[in-house]
Amino acid sequence: MMKLNKFFYLMLGAAALTITSCNDIDEMEPESGSLTLEQVQRTNTELPVRTEASFAALFTHIFSPYTGTSTSRADNFGYVMAAISLDAEGADLFLQDNNYNWFSVAGELSSRNANYANPFIRYGVPYSHIGKCNDIINGFPEDTTDPDAINKIAQTRAVRAYAYMALAPYFQFGYATAADQPCVPLLTADVEDVTNNPRATVREVWEYIMADLNYAVEHLAGAKRANKAQIDQNVALGLRARANLHMGNWAAAAADAAAAAQGYEPASMAEVSVPAFCNLNDHNWMWGADVTDAYAQDNGYKTASSWISAFCGDGYAAATQNTPQINTLLWNKIPETDVRKGWWIDENLHSPNWANVTWQDPGNGTSATGDDIAKFKTSDGGKVEFLPFTNIKFGQQAGIGSIMNSNDFPLMRVEEMILIQAEGLAKSGNDAQAIQVLESFVKNYRDPQYSVTGRGLTLADEIWFQRRVELWGEGFFTGDMKRLGKPLVRFHGPGTSNEPDAFQFNLDANDGWLNMRFPQTEMNNNRGIVDNAGGSLPVAGQNPTLRDGVTD
Repeated sequence: MMKLNKFFYLMLGAAALTITSCNDIDEMEPESGSLTLEQVQRTNTELPVRTEASFAALFTHIFSPYTGTSTSRADNFGYVMAAISLDAEGADLFLQDNNYNWFSVAGELSSRNANYANPFIRYGVPYSHIGKCNDIINGFPEDTTDPDAINKIAQTRAVRAYAYMALAPYFQFGYATAADQPCVPLLTADVEDVTNNPRATVREVWEYIMADLNYAVEHLAGAKRANKAQIDQNVALGLRARANLHMGNWAAAAADAAAAAQGYEPASMAEVSVPAFCNLNDHNWMWGADVTDAYAQDNGYKTASSWISAFCGDGYAAATQNTPQINTLLWNKIPETDVRKGWWIDENLHSPNWANVTWQDPGNGTSATGDDIAKFKTSDGGKVEFLPFTNIKFGQQAGIGSIMNSNDFPLMRVEEMILIQAEGLAKSGNDAQAIQVLESFVKNYRDPQYSVTGRGLTLADEIWFQRRVELWGEGFFTGDMKRLGKPLVRFHGPGTSNEPDAFQFNLDANDGWLNMRFPQTEMNNNRGIVDNAGGSLPVAGQNPTLRDGVTD
């Protein structure tokens, strides 16, 4: 009889990691025992509440502390933490180089260390999720015809695909150049020996992802979901559009993205000309992490609000000058007529986007409005002065200055689908249609004076520019950079970037350091793993002549 989730249990049964960043991680402990397939199926039949609870937990797991690691870490909050890390490893987003920055390993790219907590969490979260998905799927008879069961299986397979997509782009180079190179292990029923489960190839992993998404798209047709934290056919199509982008299936990516976007409209200029991007119920959100007040009260700093919102009254970032900032290499390319320019305050601490925003200090009754918020400090120390180019893109759902860190986090927005459609069209030879899609979106929803040729970029690079601005802070940069075969470019020489000095370096597109390393825990317990190699820890000032085609 097959044991469920065996790979996950083994992966967690390891000695403590040695952490040199901020806090020590707790020793990992394996769960004791496991149920047989027959036992789980019988339990699901007799106690359907168990299935409901396991299924509901799939979606809270997306933003919850990883249970295989110390929950005391302020950076331990699932895929949302990974999204911030992936953008901080890129070129456009950074946090300050100070002793309070839990994401410093991402900024300096020491996140390749096999014994660090940050990369371990980012590896463990998806595999934990995959194990949970496998348990749910295996808990139903293979020949079930029950519509509710099929719906749950379809959503669960989409979640499993999402989990593998959180791994595949980061452990190897892109599909176009590395399809037959080793990627990550697959956790399937065919694995005979979990202590010797080698890395599947990039092609094998993406084919496995596509099989799950094909099933989800087919079996979610016409099905309703309980809320936007769950997955319907539109979201499954959106995930498949992403997968097709990574695999270079350009026409299919465009078609899936167009279908996924049906029924959704982008946020208007007015809606994004104020701090926003924190509410699952916004009409342009297709899928998101639904962070409840109860969760926020229990988890304090381990929330998106605490780390990416400038307006959090009890957040880690706003209290330590670590609210993410934009690299001026990108910000300087955004036209003044583009409403998104105001998603960040400028060198004079000004943005038109917070002109009508007021922060009140409940401790002494003082308040600040608009640009005055930048230098405003609260009496409890929860808000310190903002630095130039701090983001105010992400609002505070519970109100400016609220200590309720209940911001939801966008996992998929219709704007992304439009940009995928444009890219897929352009790269499948339909430039005219791609330009029409791109110009229609930007002119109507972001910049009425937009011209696709305004920056003098190639069409492909113009689309990447739009992705970099529109999706900033949502976790897309590193995956895009690698699938596009682009170098990491953070500066153009001395005095050209506002990134902290220690983070000012560039890497060639084929530098082996761009690939993640496997946690020591995994290599200790799975002798089939051969780790990534190549490259070395970057040093400040290296490769100043590299260019990425967008910020040149």
